[in-house]
Amino acid sequence: MVEMIVNWAIAVLGKTGYFGVALLMGLESACIPIPSEAILPFGGYLASSAYTGNKLNLVWVVIWGTVGGTLGSLFAYLLGAYGGRPLVEKYAEKLRLNRSHIEMSDKYFEKYGEKIAFFSRLLPIIRTFISLPAGIAKMDLKKFLAYTFFGSLLWSIVLGYAGYIMGQNWTVIRSWLHIADYIVVAAIVGLIVYFYIKKRKKNKAKA
Repeated sequence: MVEMIVNWAIAVLGKTGYFGVALLMGLESACIPIPSEAILPFGGYLASSAYTGNKLNLVWVVIWGTVGGTLGSLFAYLLGAYGGRPLVEKYAEKLRLNRSHIEMSDKYFEKYGEKIAFFSRLLPIIRTFISLPAGIAKMDLKKFLAYTFFGSLLWSIVLGYAGYIMGQNWTVIRSWLHIADYIVVAAIVGLIVYFYIKKRKKNKAKA
């Protein structure tokens, strides 16, 4: 199923160029399961010298990827802000989205606060769904847009440039990122356990 979505996304991007980059990144950020790990590296490849067709410009790939990601995130934010949890759950059910992913994003937002809207753009799964709890919590919209824009910009630069450098081997990036995802998750779990143990020791010392 994932491969079918990826292949469809690549076909759309190959035909529509910058508009396709913005559209697909917007859909991903609006919680539609289209992996940016395929969109942006392929856009970078289309901008590279390894591609012999009508080339895109890497700077514009990054810009449109960032704009699309920000607008898609805004849609998800508004869904949470004006529809509340009932509408979010209804939306998830209709699109058959994984509820556990949304619940995970909820926990991260509650634990780390508003700044997770920026850092989540570099985290697996959470980057797609974090806008929903931000909207439900009525996070300041200007701050949300600023964090989202700069987080999406960083993500677009990293993936777009990686695809540009890798050229025809851009698909390798996806397997690398899956490994990186596991490393990031392991690091986060490790930090949570570390701070939990540290807090317990501190509480024992006070007692």
